[in-house]
Amino acid sequence: MTAPVLATGHIGLNVTDLDRSVAFYRRALGLEQLGAGGEGEHRFAFLGRDGALQVTLWQQSDGEFSAKTPGLHHLSFQVDTIDQVHAVESVLKDLNVSFAHDGVVAHGEGAASGGIFFHDPDGIRLEVYAPTGADHAPAPNGAAPTCGFF
Repeated sequence: MTAPVLATGHIGLNVTDLDRSVAFYRRALGLEQLGAGGEGEHRFAFLGRDGALQVTLWQQSDGEFSAKTPGLHHLSFQVDTIDQVHAVESVLKDLNVSFAHDGVVAHGEGAASGGIFFHDPDGIRLEVYAPTGADHAPAPNGAAPTCGFF
């Protein structure tokens, strides 16, 4: 039997403050709230675009994202052009978001792909990138993947 071709469905993230996180993902990444539910301290929201679910946020944690424990390394979103990456970067700067690198960076030395790396309100590491257009951008980690250790 041949294994089926898999595509990523949606990503579920634990957050500490659902309202804050929904506002961030809507403003920073232009996602739409497709639905919500739960009550009290255990609530959730479905976010996406054009009716397609991309991210679920689950208010059920405390503390902050840790790169020291097994689990999610970072969540990456692809856009079509490097200009779109810059547009997202501009919105993020208006929100005073914490960036891992200064501006657009290449995914590695000589790579055409690249983007921006930043953190959401809970410290979850995020990326917005384009497959081309970063040819002349710096590669902070040389030949190692820029998205690796940040």
